[in-house]
Amino acid sequence: MQALVYKSTGNWYQVKDEQGKMFVARIAGKLKTEDITSSNPIAVGDFVELKEESDDECKIISSVKPRKNYINRVSPHNKNQHIIIAANLDQAILFATLKDPKTSLGFIDRFLVSSEAYHVPVILVFNKCDLYKDKERAQFEKINAIYGAAGYSVMAISVKEKIGITEIQEILKGKTTLFSGHSGVGKSSFLNEILPTQNQKTKEVSNWSGKGMHTTTFAEMFDLPGGGKIIDTPGIRELGLVDISREELSHYFPEMLKTLNDCRFNNCQHLDEPGCAVKAAVENHSISMERYMSYLTIRDTLPENNWS
Repeated sequence: MQALVYKSTGNWYQVKDEQGKMFVARIAGKLKTEDITSSNPIAVGDFVELKEESDDECKIISSVKPRKNYINRVSPHNKNQHIIIAANLDQAILFATLKDPKTSLGFIDRFLVSSEAYHVPVILVFNKCDLYKDKERAQFEKINAIYGAAGYSVMAISVKEKIGITEIQEILKGKTTLFSGHSGVGKSSFLNEILPTQNQKTKEVSNWSGKGMHTTTFAEMFDLPGGGKIIDTPGIRELGLVDISREELSHYFPEMLKTLNDCRFNNCQHLDEPGCAVKAAVENHSISMERYMSYLTIRDTLPENNWS
C-alpha cells in the first residue's frame, strides 16, 4: 500500500493512503533513502510503502519511494548532521518581512541558493505591507528590483488587511508548496486565513529578541480546498547550507549562471581574477552589488572542493 507523509513527529508519522484514509505509521528498522544521510530518513511529502501491523489503525513504513527533489538544512542541534525539511515539491514560498521582524537579504539568499541546488522554484512574499511608510516602500521597491532582475517573483501582501491573499491562492492551486521563513513573519496567520478550520497557533513577535517565537514544532502538510497542498515548516532562525562547495556556489545564483561562460577562466571564483564576466556585470549593474556581496559572504562560510 502506498501513502503520502503528512506529518513527522520524530518517531511517528501521519500518512494518507490513496483512498484518502489517514493512518499513524512508524519506521520498520533502519531505512535507506537514496543514499541520503540525514537525521530524518522520512520527510513530509515523501511517498512511502506501508505494511499492515496487528493494529489496523497503525502501519509500518517499509520503504520510501525515490524523491523528485527535496530541501534540506544543517541540523540546528548538530552541525555535522542535516535534516530534510520536505520532499517532492513543486515550489516554495519564502515569507519575509521588512519589519517586526526584519528578514535579512543574507537569509533570503541562503534559502534561494538551497532551493536552486534542489531545483525548487521560489516565490518571495513580503508580508505586513500595511505597516509600510515611505522608507519601507522604497526598501521594497529596491528588493523587488534586485530579485526581479535575478528571475524571482516578489510580492507584497498583508494578511491582516487581506491584501494579496487571492493572488497567492491562485499560485498554490494544484501544486505542492513549501512555506518557510523566520518565525513571526505571518506563515501561520496566512494559513489561518486560507484554512480557517486548521486554526494554526500564532504568537506575537518576542520583544526581547525582535524575532518570532516558534509556533510550528514539526513540518506538516495541509490539503487545499481547491486542489494542491501546503507544507508548513517550523520558523527558521538560521539556514545552514548542505553539500554546496565554494567552487559551485555561483551556479546557484541564476543571474551569475547566465554569465559564467563569459569568464576568461572556467574555474573563475569571481574574486580578483582577470577577465571575470561576473565582476564586469556587477560593475555595469546587470548583477546587483547586494547579491554579489551576499555571494562573497556565503562563499566564506563554505568548504572548498566539497563535491557532493
